[in-house]
Amino acid sequence: MSQAPSCDEAFEGWLIRFGDALASGDRAAVMPLFAAECFWRDLVAFTWNLRTEEGAEAIAAMLQARLADVAPSHFSRVGQASNQQGVLEGWFRFETRLARCRGHVRLREGQIWTLFTAMDELKGHEERVGRRRPSGAEQRNQEPGHFGSSSSGEPDVVIVGGGQAGLSLGARLRHLDVSTLILEKQARPGDHWRRRYKTLCLHDPVHYCHFPYLPFPPGWPLYTPKNQLADWMEAYASVMGLQVWGSSPLRSARFDQAAGRWQLEVQHNGEMRALQPRHLVVALGVSGYPQQPTIPGQESFAGEQHHSSQHPGPDAYRGKRCVVVGSNNSAHDIAAALWGAGAAEVTMLQRSSTLVAPMAGLEKHAFAGSYSEQALEQGISTEMADMTIASIPYRLLPQWQKPIYDAIRKDHAELYRRLQAVGFQLDFGDDDSGVFMKFLRRGSGYYLDVGASELVADGRIRLLSGVTIERFTTHTLVLSNGQELAADLVVYATGFGSMNRFLADLISPEVADQLGKVWGLGSDTTKDPGPWEGELRNMWKPTQVQQLWIHGGNLHQCRYYSLYLALQLKARLVGLNTPVYGLAPRFHRC
Repeated sequence: MSQAPSCDEAFEGWLIRFGDALASGDRAAVMPLFAAECFWRDLVAFTWNLRTEEGAEAIAAMLQARLADVAPSHFSRVGQASNQQGVLEGWFRFETRLARCRGHVRLREGQIWTLFTAMDELKGHEERVGRRRPSGAEQRNQEPGHFGSSSSGEPDVVIVGGGQAGLSLGARLRHLDVSTLILEKQARPGDHWRRRYKTLCLHDPVHYCHFPYLPFPPGWPLYTPKNQLADWMEAYASVMGLQVWGSSPLRSARFDQAAGRWQLEVQHNGEMRALQPRHLVVALGVSGYPQQPTIPGQESFAGEQHHSSQHPGPDAYRGKRCVVVGSNNSAHDIAAALWGAGAAEVTMLQRSSTLVAPMAGLEKHAFAGSYSEQALEQGISTEMADMTIASIPYRLLPQWQKPIYDAIRKDHAELYRRLQAVGFQLDFGDDDSGVFMKFLRRGSGYYLDVGASELVADGRIRLLSGVTIERFTTHTLVLSNGQELAADLVVYATGFGSMNRFLADLISPEVADQLGKVWGLGSDTTKDPGPWEGELRNMWKPTQVQQLWIHGGNLHQCRYYSLYLALQLKARLVGLNTPVYGLAPRFHRC
């Protein structure tokens, strides 16, 4: 009796068939390798885009357009293949005409269920790391102030924003020898964190939040305090040799079609400086202006009012009656800090349901197998975890996420029971898929519980749910249920608007309209209207606005996707042919 092939043998057999079929240049030879339900997610390698093709027809169309030009070859297995619940999966490397790449596949009954391909590096334009590192004796004109003067050259790329997004991309481009300038409105990198309320900490574990090339030290706190993160950002910019202009807001921007360059006016060192980069990257997060409601009588209120983004911290409000409007991350953090600092009374006004995810539950069920000490001990590096998550098509991601929250609800059932007993409106997403899907779809609607939920559940933070402020009097808030609430402070933890309006002011209404909505998948769930796009709108990829790019997200996304944005920029700057397949249409529904 013949012995069944091992996982590695079965995987290598498939890889040979797949490589041969692609080498034939005939999509008809490739398509029988795909199952009836199939997905191909590509990060730049085949499409010069971030795309997910869903179904055989879409995959065949992409291959028809791109296979001959890409010319994939040299397929080889990386690591060991595995078989879990009948799904054979493994990693591989391959080359295209212009790049070295990697891939991942999940096979069901020998056919492709999910395929993932991603560009690692451009041939002849590799990162200057390891054996290619600079000698240190090279003399390069990289003083931070030299751009924008009559005797200087122009940066190839200007990045607006010196936070985690701008710095991560700046570091990637620095290692690719791309002339880059980062504009930061605040005085120093990290100041936008330093200015936030003093109790702020990251809600994601340190393993999830490393920067490119320079991970946090082994003794770094599990959840980083905001000032420590700010200091890291400033040091990172220095260590990485990034050119950052502090206190330098962008005042105007327009694209000169004839010159193929952006025309920027920047306020720097007390004067206006003109810059003409080839590419402009907006790295200011994925939201716009703070949303603060307009309510009758606000101007007559004797107390203090401000948005959560302007909240200075709790110290000035000891003995005060404080109201926090909202029930997501910032609302809980601020309310807990006010209670801890000795406010006389803290009331949270919950306007709509919120997903509460205890950090202990996330550590156990979401991060343990990917971003944790436990994962590292099992040989799962940050890079491996990043790639594994990226290999899952967004269409399928909810079914990977739902079991996490089923387990969390079971483990923390008593907390949820007590929250509901005081009237807290809970949800776990429209389809019970949890925090990460809410973040991808709408960027809001959740609290990663680091302790404030206990204060709400036992009444130390008073909860009023399903009510809004109808009007203000001199010393009170009149609520929609008729209740009158005395207050000395009102904090509006009411989120941020669309980036579209922000871009209209930063560049022009015409450019903002041409670009369309930023963020969201088109899942047709709350605050993420369809149609389905299958990737995050306008993020890290070509947009409808020539040579304008958007970079942002959480620290994990900034670290990971900065590579693919940097590769796209480098390829264009060195004159490679980069035909974009499937440029996403502009979209405006909110």
